[in-house]
Amino acid sequence: MRLDANDLAHKAPWEAHGYALPQFDRASIRRNTLNAPAWVHFGAGNIFRAFPAALQQTLLDAGLTDTGIVVAEGYDEEIIQRAYRPYDDLSLLVVLKCDGTLEKRVIGSVVRSLTTLGPDWEALQAIFASPTLQMVSFTITEKGYSLTDPQGGYLPFVQADMEAGPAQPSGIIAKVTSLCYHRFLHGAAPLSLVSMDNCSHNGDKLFQAVRTMAQAWHTRGLVEADFVAYLSDPNKVAFPWSMIDKITPRPDAKVQAMLRADGFENTEIIETAKHTYTAPFVNAEEAQYLVIEDAFPNGRPPLEKAGVIFTTRKTVNQVERMKVCTCLNPLHTALAIFGCLLGCQTICQEMENPALKRLATLIGAVEGMPVVTDPGIIDPKAFLQEVLEVRLPNPFMPDTPQRIATDTSQKIAIRFGETLKAYTQDPRLDVHTLTAIPLTLAGWCRYLMGIDDQGQPFTMSPDPLLAELHEALKGVRLGDPGPFDAALRPILSQEKLFGVDLYALGLDGRIVEEFARLVDGPGAVARRLEALL
Repeated sequence: MRLDANDLAHKAPWEAHGYALPQFDRASIRRNTLNAPAWVHFGAGNIFRAFPAALQQTLLDAGLTDTGIVVAEGYDEEIIQRAYRPYDDLSLLVVLKCDGTLEKRVIGSVVRSLTTLGPDWEALQAIFASPTLQMVSFTITEKGYSLTDPQGGYLPFVQADMEAGPAQPSGIIAKVTSLCYHRFLHGAAPLSLVSMDNCSHNGDKLFQAVRTMAQAWHTRGLVEADFVAYLSDPNKVAFPWSMIDKITPRPDAKVQAMLRADGFENTEIIETAKHTYTAPFVNAEEAQYLVIEDAFPNGRPPLEKAGVIFTTRKTVNQVERMKVCTCLNPLHTALAIFGCLLGCQTICQEMENPALKRLATLIGAVEGMPVVTDPGIIDPKAFLQEVLEVRLPNPFMPDTPQRIATDTSQKIAIRFGETLKAYTQDPRLDVHTLTAIPLTLAGWCRYLMGIDDQGQPFTMSPDPLLAELHEALKGVRLGDPGPFDAALRPILSQEKLFGVDLYALGLDGRIVEEFARLVDGPGAVARRLEALL
């Protein structure tokens, strides 16, 4: 079985091995899409293929829409060249269920894949000029929306984009803003730009980035003031907030082997020059949530019929805070930090460790739940129970602490700082009763030493502040008696890093104390975690 349009015409071997195939005339859908595009997505990575593309496939299979998705990649064009076009833009979604069974589904909702270079750029301009275009969605990671460096200055390529204007964009935000300008010049039809990235208030982050670029161009006389007004009018261009939740690890060798045993041939695991990991197949967990603010001035696909929840901005915010600040992401980050220190290879392996499971439970059920606002559409306690009992322990989900530990400095403020803020704002709660969160913050400082619990160096995950933070701890050695106040102050005093002033809250002493326990010789991390039991 080969993943291409010709081979899919021979359905028998696919169906004999339990592969669900597209239930629509893909050639017809492709023609419809090219004639009247409705949905463009930026970010051709694994989460897109496992979730938004699969949602649209559900609509197409049921005859609830007659157009597909055009996917564009503005950062790592090699994904398009190696993981899309050789396979006629098809992909295989492998859902890893906690009972060990696989659900295998060929996704054919993507009907065209584009880079943002050369003729592909002209094709994108034509699509953005089309009045039928309703939605442009994004999974470009939180870093994709950043225009500034840690000191607050514009990144060099951003500054260059601001000077060059819409005719020569290089970064993804400049490219999107340029395409919106092209739409403005060709009728100024309404549009929704929908961030589906896993970050707080993602719609605002996208809006601020795009508007900043447009305003910079206007200041330099490169675009009209009316264009900035067009982007700023929610009746013309909307930037809905969303909450997305589906764990989609890198393509896994065990899944690869199972597919090969079926006779599925296209199982190459690809690492691009920019270190993106992809493949013709995507492995993902079964659980998934997508909640979107219903702000679509030009209409939208009927994705509610595929399970998407459309609601108010307030409710999206409540769901997002529930997931990102208390019930999933903080647990993930804590497990990532301590998993790296303890040499764990998978998250499910960590959940077999009673001490690590206890840590995750304390963060979510004991310390996080008191500050959760029930959004009304998803029950927080049921959501957390699913995370602790089904999702994180799933032995067939090959997710790693090393992957999740990536860019922790960019996540700590949201994943823990928001809970700390909520404790200080509620007179019924006392921040000094917290145990697991201060331990985790101390654990992150311990992680930044780059020495595991056995005293051996390990490779820390990529992080834009890694060099600076690691340097601050260069004088600390495993077994040192302390005191550690001076060594930790350059890290703990960064309010922007943690989202709160840890010194003003009086938490610095607790964190320094926990850090001292974690550096008390080989095995100290394991001993401290076992004390939680």
